[in-house]
Amino acid sequence: MKYIFEVTVKEGYKAEDYADAWVRASELIQQAPGARGTELHRKIGEPNKLIAIASWDSKADRDAMDATKDPRIMDIIKSAAPFVEIRPLGEFEDPEWVVMPPGYNG
Repeated sequence: MKYIFEVTVKEGYKAEDYADAWVRASELIQQAPGARGTELHRKIGEPNKLIAIASWDSKADRDAMDATKDPRIMDIIKSAAPFVEIRPLGEFEDPEWVVMPPGYNG
């Protein structure tokens, strides 16, 4: 499953300010059972708009990690909160339909 959220970096800050905190929190989160990686994408043409994607084996695994309220992770999230607005886009199943170009081995 994928947990996806949009990040808008507030005026006076840069995406790199958030990315630093995001990487530190992600490194801790990825130690949880079922974690399958995270990605942070910058929107083309809008350098202060990001999409974060966290991949998990299941929603239950993500919920279990979130329920632990690891104080190290919470501190990192609190440190980034003043310079971003977070908008959850939702939790999505892994794709049921995938079409790749011929010969793609990605």
